[in-house]
Amino acid sequence: MVAFDEMRPESAGLRNPYSEYDNWLSEQDTARLGQKMKDAENVFRRTGITFAVYGEQNAAERLIPFDIVPRILAGAEWRRLTQGIEQRVQALNAFLEDIYHRQEILRAGRIPRELIAGNVAFLPEMIGVRPPAGVYTHIIGTDIVRTGENEFYVLEDNARTPSGVSYMIENRETMMQLFPELFKRIKVRPVENYPQLLRQSLAAVAPRSADEQPTIAVLTPGSFNSAYFEHAFLADHMGVELVEGQDLRVVDGHVAMRTTEGYKRIDVLYRRVDDDFLDPLTFNPDSILGVPGIMDVYRAGNITIANAPGTGIADDKAIYSYMPEIVEFYTGRKAILGNIPTWRCSEADSLAYVLEHLSELVVKEVHGSGGYGMLVGPAASKKEREAFADKLRARPGNYIAQPTLALSTCPILTDAGLAPRHVDLRPFVLVSDRIRIVPGGLTRVALKPGSLVVNSSQGGGTKDTWVLDD
Repeated sequence: MVAFDEMRPESAGLRNPYSEYDNWLSEQDTARLGQKMKDAENVFRRTGITFAVYGEQNAAERLIPFDIVPRILAGAEWRRLTQGIEQRVQALNAFLEDIYHRQEILRAGRIPRELIAGNVAFLPEMIGVRPPAGVYTHIIGTDIVRTGENEFYVLEDNARTPSGVSYMIENRETMMQLFPELFKRIKVRPVENYPQLLRQSLAAVAPRSADEQPTIAVLTPGSFNSAYFEHAFLADHMGVELVEGQDLRVVDGHVAMRTTEGYKRIDVLYRRVDDDFLDPLTFNPDSILGVPGIMDVYRAGNITIANAPGTGIADDKAIYSYMPEIVEFYTGRKAILGNIPTWRCSEADSLAYVLEHLSELVVKEVHGSGGYGMLVGPAASKKEREAFADKLRARPGNYIAQPTLALSTCPILTDAGLAPRHVDLRPFVLVSDRIRIVPGGLTRVALKPGSLVVNSSQGGGTKDTWVLDD
């Protein structure tokens, strides 16, 4: 498969969004660029921009590799993308509202009822519960892949606790520090105001009983969590408290945090704790990460939890395969952004096809993330495919399969000069009184030649994403 190169496609010369950057690049000394790469690594190291890798000894903290060649999108490209993203997040919120209330999409037969009823991400405790302001997914990270000039597709929806936004901001700050002359030369739309937008968005969905300036806090599982840097980063940049479950308790029907002056009421809790650990009185009784009784406060409408409990059903990759139907059902229009063709292994015919074509497909767990629990057929050995086939036969409903796509490439800087590597894009969407999409997002890049796996936990890196102000 020949991948579309976003800077220099084989079918044409230099693409217009990269023209001014290419002019600048031609003026640069190779040795200087190499030094800038080292400078960027030092910035990340000093700042402490790391992520944790679970299950690896002596590798608890890693720097996320950063490439200094930006990914550049024209303003017109971004406008088309945002139209499709807005439509999709509207449909996702309508879908969540529906399945926890009237379940009209199930009664209409557009989605199999057993796909919801038997799903571990569906929370019966949320049936009949309406979040403050009616918003379920306050922060969404929509993973986008590109296969051609105007060919963008949604790879998956991250509607639970999408991560990576801190790296998007730090990437931009690092680039501005390293190459200030570039940003004078090229008009790039800003992303660094995301924490302020996040705070505004969260404040707009506070319970009606909240003060004019609601109290917001970020709930983290603690410093050993893989995304702890981001939790602390966002709390600091929003100017709100970073709290753990042990800092919180229910006081007079509200959730309150411990302060030097006693307990203070919280109106909005941006939680980075999974559903199962949120309330030991409702979910996992052994959890020490959440707040006993918080679900009672939530059901009473006295706190906003972002994202709402039960939103994980929208992350399910089997549900993803029905997103074109979901979008049309709730918006009355065809989806602007298409899906990747998907085989649901729970269906006998699809399972038979997948088993027969394992060498050509990518197979994923329906609740998987981070690049774990998946098989990239073309890159796997015969022994690996045979072992994965046994997993499929044992639990077919746990998997979906998709074709191996020719993901677009962007150049990275290597010792030998620029070289193409496959990329995806995670724009971050804020939903409250209106939808806000920061112009850019996190571009993840597969640093190994030919690799399609962009996840940082699997050896991928990141790039700054530029949306031109045209």
